[in-house]
Amino acid sequence: MFSKTLNRLEKLLIFCALLEKVFSILNTWRACAMNSKNDRPQEEDIGARLMRVRKAFGLSQRQLSKKAGIANATISQIESGALNPTVGTLRKIVSGLPMSLSTFFDDDTLSMDDKFFYAKGELTELSEGAVSYRQVGGPIGKAIQFMWERYAPGGNTGRHNLTHEGEECGFVISGELTVTVAGHTRTLRAGEAYYFKSDLPHSFKNDGVVSCELITACTPPTF
Repeated sequence: MFSKTLNRLEKLLIFCALLEKVFSILNTWRACAMNSKNDRPQEEDIGARLMRVRKAFGLSQRQLSKKAGIANATISQIESGALNPTVGTLRKIVSGLPMSLSTFFDDDTLSMDDKFFYAKGELTELSEGAVSYRQVGGPIGKAIQFMWERYAPGGNTGRHNLTHEGEECGFVISGELTVTVAGHTRTLRAGEAYYFKSDLPHSFKNDGVVSCELITACTPPTF
């Protein structure tokens, strides 16, 4: 009888020791999880970020809603935090801005670059295809938009003339580019340039057989 009691007591002690180890492991895991959570940077609210990006481009909620094809009330609710957008909705809203969805979430999007020099591959691609725009520096936050542009043969800025605030200029490096400003048209070749106020109706096209490359500047930025 005494032997059986002793045997049960030994088993109980072993069980208690094992239980103590389990609790110790669980507490260690919990502490690690809390530390990991505390080490994570606080993510900016999507609505607040959308508001900052929109204002950085100088757009009102109504203007952005028109560009993106989204109800003005939807943008207002997202920015106020009353509505958490789906990925599809956010993608559609960002389509009204000259940036990709990944750029929208990039932490460097809203900050001025600390860089002073840029390699060829570090230019920001704003558009690609028949007409390519590569900008020096980040997508927004600049007073001057300085770009390396490329027009493939037949590439153009569209059927309708462009008009916007500011001034712009460009210098043709290679090929030829037909520029129309306020009804005046001229084909510029390597070494030639243009300068005009951007509120005048204007357009660009490459009627040549080779690509045209040029360096342009615009203030304030239009993309």
